[in-house]
Amino acid sequence: MTNVRLYYIAAVAWLLVCTWLLTLPGAKIPTENIFTRLHFDKLVHIILFFILVLVLCWSVSGKNSDGGRLKKIFLVIAILALVYGIGMEFVQRFLVKFRTFDGLDILADGAGCAFGLVLSNRRYIKK
Repeated sequence: MTNVRLYYIAAVAWLLVCTWLLTLPGAKIPTENIFTRLHFDKLVHIILFFILVLVLCWSVSGKNSDGGRLKKIFLVIAILALVYGIGMEFVQRFLVKFRTFDGLDILADGAGCAFGLVLSNRRYIKK
């Protein structure tokens, strides 16, 4: 199995982990503790989407050497990851018990996507 396949497997595996975490029923998530007061869930969203964009960009970076093309691909990945995050908020609202739509989660997802995009551009694009 080539490294490229391992990259794709890692990317799909992380996407599945994110989906699983984002669709946990609200009853399984602690409701009131020190972490909720510190908005810990927003940090979790940032980290999830940062890693998602990073691993997806990593998976395509090995196949392309053109930096200009990679920047465009990475931007598309970050945008699609954000669209996925927005979609998951609707899934939480309508399909997951005891979960709600939260616009601040979308902002946190966007921040994670942006951080992942910046790091991917710095790390995977050869100058």
